[in-house]
Amino acid sequence: MKILLTGATGYIGKRLLPVLVEMGHFVVCCVRDPNRFNPPAYLLNNIEIIQADLLDPAGLQRIPTDINGAYYLVHSMSASSNYKEIETQAAKNFRAAMDKTQVEHIIYLSGIVNESELSKHLSSRKNVEIELAKGRYHFTTLRAGIIIGSGSASFEIIRDLVEKLPIMIAPKWLKTKCQSIGISDVISFLSLTLFNKNTFDKNFDIGGKDILSYEEILLEYANVRKLKRRIFTVPVMTPKLSSYWLYFVTSTSYRLATNLVDSMRIEVICRDDKINHILDIEPIGYRESLEKAFDKIKNNEIVSSWKDSNVSSGFNPVISNFIQVPSYGCFMDKRLKKYVDRKQCLNKIWSIGGKTGWYYGNWLWQIRGYLDKLAGGVGLRRGRTNLNTINVGDSLDFWRVLYANKEEGRLLLFAEMKLPGEAWLEFKIIDDELVQTATFRPLGILGRIYWYSVLPFHGFIFSGMLKALTK
Repeated sequence: MKILLTGATGYIGKRLLPVLVEMGHFVVCCVRDPNRFNPPAYLLNNIEIIQADLLDPAGLQRIPTDINGAYYLVHSMSASSNYKEIETQAAKNFRAAMDKTQVEHIIYLSGIVNESELSKHLSSRKNVEIELAKGRYHFTTLRAGIIIGSGSASFEIIRDLVEKLPIMIAPKWLKTKCQSIGISDVISFLSLTLFNKNTFDKNFDIGGKDILSYEEILLEYANVRKLKRRIFTVPVMTPKLSSYWLYFVTSTSYRLATNLVDSMRIEVICRDDKINHILDIEPIGYRESLEKAFDKIKNNEIVSSWKDSNVSSGFNPVISNFIQVPSYGCFMDKRLKKYVDRKQCLNKIWSIGGKTGWYYGNWLWQIRGYLDKLAGGVGLRRGRTNLNTINVGDSLDFWRVLYANKEEGRLLLFAEMKLPGEAWLEFKIIDDELVQTATFRPLGILGRIYWYSVLPFHGFIFSGMLKALTK
């Protein structure tokens, strides 16, 4: 069968794609920016890549008319303050495009929406479901609570809180009950629902076997990690204070933290487990989901991470617009040095950031990360998804990977920290030298003041980093 996969570069899409191919489907991957899409080589004969933005009806005309099934895995929760209107319009455009094809079945992954009073985030998901259900095809909605898996937003937030805080003074919403689900079960539900007639034109809640409060979720994580943690809940933390608390302690963006806090005040528990019996799936519990996640992290097998999505920074670039580094009107710090061993030099470059750090003056990088957080930026807390591999579109601390070709010897990064301008950092092997170039395009007088104020630190940091990479 020919299957359309929207959100193919996202956390769920990256994991669902190989499963669909293994099931014998040919998958049409619908992506907004093809430069961010890096599927494994073994999948290439069984996929087609089309560029389309769901907010652009003209672009959706590229979708083949002979598709049989489709997945709608697109969300815009933290991309904009008016994401509710954006998500509704995207759903309308998609439905109109699908009605022009021969698609039989569409599956939408949503959130559990069983309360009469919904958060803005869950209300938006419900609106999308209503719009998609109006099409001339069979439609199924799978509604999930928080998803636990290596690289998932929920897992990373839990991880940050428990690993960093021995004692937590937390808001009262930590007493709210929820039913989490492991990422492996989410993929099973999504893949097995496709073309199952017992699921046509219905919605189902999917969840793991445990119903826990957020406090119990944090403490169980601590038990798995053999950490002693104490949590005290207080009623005085308003949603805004709670959002700031999440933002400063975890790697989430402030906008995402705000939407999460808004949703966490509402219980997300499955109505029933009908879908489990229809598909013959027995979901795992919360503890097993954690253990699976740690196995992937330990073996450096994280397939996808929410930090690599644009929502982690709130910046939504089309990579091709930034891959050509400008020179006119820019400040530039260019340094070059002969390397001792090309392979070793490249391995160091491809391991930069995250736990490895930046090879020189790491404490200054950390200070810059803290300042960025205070200014509302991403800081350094996103780290990197994998220890030794880098793909276009990955987040790398407060940078985004624009170009990565190890054989060619070139890595290009774009800054996503808060800046009065735009910045690039490039590493490039030319003959027997490593050329390291920092480029800054200032925005007005503030941009120029910023460049000259950090210039002394550049001389210290960039020269030390270059020496470390080439020795």
